[in-house]
Amino acid sequence: MTEATGKCPFHQQGGHSSATDSNTNWWPNALNLDILSQHDKKTNPMDPDFDYAKAFNSLDLEAVKQDLRELINSSQDWWPSDWGSYIGMFVRTAWHLAGSYRKQDGRGGANTGNQRFAPLNSWPDNVNTDKGRRLLWPIKRKYGNKISWGDLIILAGTVAYEEAGLKTFGFGGGRKDIWHPEKDIYWGEEREWLAPTENRYENDQDRKSLENPLAAVQMGLIYVNPEGVDGKPDPLRTAQDMRVTFDRMGMNDEETVALTAGGHTIGKAHGNGKAELLGADVESADVEFQGLGWHNPEGTGNAGNTMVSGLEGAWTTHPTKWDNEYFYLLFTYDWALTKSPAGANQWEPTNIKEEDKPVDAHNPNVRRNPMMTDADMALKMDPEYREIAERFYKDPEYFAEVFARAWYKLTHRDMGPKSRYLGVDVPNEDLIWQDPIPSVNYVLSEAEIDELKAKLLNSGLTSGELINTAWDSARTFRGSDYRGGANGARIRLAPQKDWVGNEPERLAKVLVKLEEIQAGLEKKVSIADLIVLGGTAAVEKAAQAAGVDIKVPFLPGRGDATQEQTDAYSFEDFEPKADGFRNWLKDDYVVQPEEMLLDRAQLLGLTAPEMTVLVGGMRVLGTNYAGAKEGVFTDQEGVLSNDFFVNLTDMKYNWKPAGKNRYQIVDRATGAAKWTATRVDLVFGSNSILRSYAEVYAQDDNKEKFVKDFVAAWTKVMNADRFDVK
Repeated sequence: MTEATGKCPFHQQGGHSSATDSNTNWWPNALNLDILSQHDKKTNPMDPDFDYAKAFNSLDLEAVKQDLRELINSSQDWWPSDWGSYIGMFVRTAWHLAGSYRKQDGRGGANTGNQRFAPLNSWPDNVNTDKGRRLLWPIKRKYGNKISWGDLIILAGTVAYEEAGLKTFGFGGGRKDIWHPEKDIYWGEEREWLAPTENRYENDQDRKSLENPLAAVQMGLIYVNPEGVDGKPDPLRTAQDMRVTFDRMGMNDEETVALTAGGHTIGKAHGNGKAELLGADVESADVEFQGLGWHNPEGTGNAGNTMVSGLEGAWTTHPTKWDNEYFYLLFTYDWALTKSPAGANQWEPTNIKEEDKPVDAHNPNVRRNPMMTDADMALKMDPEYREIAERFYKDPEYFAEVFARAWYKLTHRDMGPKSRYLGVDVPNEDLIWQDPIPSVNYVLSEAEIDELKAKLLNSGLTSGELINTAWDSARTFRGSDYRGGANGARIRLAPQKDWVGNEPERLAKVLVKLEEIQAGLEKKVSIADLIVLGGTAAVEKAAQAAGVDIKVPFLPGRGDATQEQTDAYSFEDFEPKADGFRNWLKDDYVVQPEEMLLDRAQLLGLTAPEMTVLVGGMRVLGTNYAGAKEGVFTDQEGVLSNDFFVNLTDMKYNWKPAGKNRYQIVDRATGAAKWTATRVDLVFGSNSILRSYAEVYAQDDNKEKFVKDFVAAWTKVMNADRFDVK
């Protein structure tokens, strides 16, 4: 390399910016707040007033579907289709977009079109989904802003199944694209693709000990390893992984069998080459590849030379048709372990009839053996899976119906309630995983709202009890999959009513009183509305006590869900392990309490300033779990003052450790302990970014701003799940 070309100017030394994540590199233990600005509006190229729902509703959906049908039944020179059809390609692209969803924290899934960005665009399991997106580009270009990438990819997969002959359950639009990577989602701590599974299991022999909130068994996979656990064939052990992984996606055994079999009823696996010769993934490929990865230098690099999973072959005799051949082949023949041309472990039938072999994807004069993955063999060998699979084999119509519903669930699970769905193909049926809530038909005037506030404040319940109940009800909201929140008042139902973090005894007391109030109303108002209004009224009262006369907005219209409308099992994952806003930690964890606060704030859709002002306000309002006094830096508890920030930043105090996650605030002059605190309290003075916000709210001229900002953030949390008015 010459002197001229060998030196990189300024910060570009080494071929990429050394400034990238430089603070993290220098101070790896510093609290990283980036997750709270993950989708900053500065990254969004759309106009500020762009309304995707309005744009989608102006779309001729049938025209899009017709264009997709024509594309599905074509073959492009640069990436030829198998058997003259892209059915398998578009199903796989959609599947792998939706399949990253996990119910533990609601992250992943198809809702944001995140497959376009790292790390998902470069996961080993997503090899050649880049080709699927590029094949769809002419349709995306044609319809533009009217259909997002997330909606288009899922629609393409659904139309592909229809072209194969399946009667699908429906399709709902409404997925809004993101514009940069969600780099702060935790996909595992491994630093290599497909690292051994022991890295994410507490006990490698206990497959249920998979680290939370993860669902996939290895870094870079959507589900399980198709060759077996750690690439070692063992269908019964693979069945254990499947059961855990699909459960963490919100699927039961029947749905797991249906999705596995239905997914493999069409298309094929590609492994006709040498995996070690593949070029760099999407994110690593050089500029001449223009966003395409995994270049294959062998032969044409595509068609008969296509490399994806490394396994090679179709699962069924007619891989572009929806039929029951998958079960016919699985149960009719014995299967032996073999190697693909790429050296991957796969299963092939012994003594198969010639007519049961699929023809080659690109040469109709040649027939090939079908193949099965370790997961497919698990459906035959695991007793519970086999029982379900045999039922599907005997009843093809039932199988088709279960699969159609499971596909719909897989591709829509992260969209939240049905009220968010767009388009003419949305099914009328309410499904329990959509968290249905009865609608209400009452309207409340301002005078009626004021009258209700007075009843709530004079009910004998304390302001703290009202605020905590409203907060605990609303804090379950997850912007990741639009589930949870105060609407539905599921805090009064199992499992939420018994969660330790909800203080069941206090909660039961409040709910009894609210039901008494409700019973005495001429116009029946939902418990959900009364819960939120009680907290709102108490906040308003506390603001007035601080000398700020402010009206805290209240938006009525919440309904009360029933226990029958509540998927109690799926809500178990919502149980809080910590709530930094109420200064509560259930147990000791590997991560620090302040990191758990960030996670909660991000799921609630809060910015760093909103998180800051809420914590400061909640402390002085005396809303700590079980009435604890850590962080209550005020002598006028219950008043919505800025005292938390004033005293946190006052240098007349010293801060000393006083046990695990406990600190004393000591008067420097007298040496007397004034207050106690936790890490979550002190991080607002120690972290430079959070301190800058704390100082704003500690200023003498920002007392009123503090109250207004707290009220705005409080209202945002209370209304986070009100999709009916957004």
